Amino acid sequence: MRYFIGLMSGTSMDGVDAVLCAIDTHKPMDTHWFQTLKRVSLPFPDSLLNTLNTLCQPSVNEINKMGAADIGVARLFAQAVGVLIEEAGLTPNDITALGSHGQTIRHHPAGYCAETANVGFTLQIGDPNTLAVLTGIPVVADFRRKDVALGGQGAPLVPAFHQAIFGCHDSYRNPAVPASKKDFSLDTHQSQTKAIGAFARAIVNIGGIANISFIDDSPSSISGFDSGPGNILMDGWVSEHLQLPFDKSGKWAASGTVHQTLLDACLNDPYFKQAAPKSTGREYFNTLWVSRVLQTFTDITPADVQATLCELTAAHIADAVKMQPRVEQVYICGGGAYNTHLLSRIQALLPAQKVMTTQTLGICPQDVEGAAFAWLAYAYLERITANVPAVTGACRNAVLGGLYLPD
Repeated sequence: MRYFIGLMSGTSMDGVDAVLCAIDTHKPMDTHWFQTLKRVSLPFPDSLLNTLNTLCQPSVNEINKMGAADIGVARLFAQAVGVLIEEAGLTPNDITALGSHGQTIRHHPAGYCAETANVGFTLQIGDPNTLAVLTGIPVVADFRRKDVALGGQGAPLVPAFHQAIFGCHDSYRNPAVPASKKDFSLDTHQSQTKAIGAFARAIVNIGGIANISFIDDSPSSISGFDSGPGNILMDGWVSEHLQLPFDKSGKWAASGTVHQTLLDACLNDPYFKQAAPKSTGREYFNTLWVSRVLQTFTDITPADVQATLCELTAAHIADAVKMQPRVEQVYICGGGAYNTHLLSRIQALLPAQKVMTTQTLGICPQDVEGAAFAWLAYAYLERITANVPAVTGACRNAVLGGLYLPD
């Protein structure tokens, strides 16, 4: 059994997650071969958060700001690792590697931004050299740019992890989940004649942006893409009007009424009609995007706007699931999994599917993305290809990331 820590800070910028995982590399497809053990979450200091928000849009003196933020993010990640290791009763020598996503400050895949003459790039900061030196642990980082170099979007990267851990073979189970709760076991599948993919699943991560993976018991059938805004528009609107970081449980959205004409205007955005592979970020979906859509709507109350933004997220996720008629189960992870009103709206729009969180499969919804980067670090060390060309558009599979040593 080896220990890996995944480090994640997403488009919501609500803080960093450090997730401790145990991976038994001697039994890579056995029950409990991958376990999430503990998570630590730390908020961004206000000054660093302000700088990160500034860096997500063109501004003056960007290089100096980025250089300072690069070190600041690495130091916060290192702090989270230190707290996590101490709480787990481990030492740095017990950890095989850290898998660090970093903080995305720009995501412009090919064809996304006219300012870059259609040269695709993606940029995550959180200097892995600083992280390795401060923690004394090898770091695997810079996962996205290899895929972009191969002509891909560099996102989403989690479908391969979702297949490995949540595939319909159910190779992964945390010990806390009773065997009786298994939806579809490998042994059961081998003894049945039901068609491959009959129990296909959708894994939906709702962070700032929502991404979706379609998986079943055949690794060759993985597909997925960024379906659109997750929490980012709702978070921005509630921050502006109620000075809250997010709409807890979606209560404010639930108090409003969906404005159908506004919803139709939102869904008319070209991104939702764009064919996959596709990915997006806060450079596209942000408060300015909301302001532009609202220009012709002057009589809608703030609560009704929030209700409509919540419905927008539910609607584009539901539309994506409906594109895959074999999907029977929809599992939600990320911060959006705690928005009970949002989940109820997704379920209402998907009456033929069962909507639940990844807790049912044994991983806390908030742990999934951090665990994905622990797995990506493991995949790098084992030379396992971790991108999915059918998802990102890359010309081939590739081992992702680079290794940074503390010595």
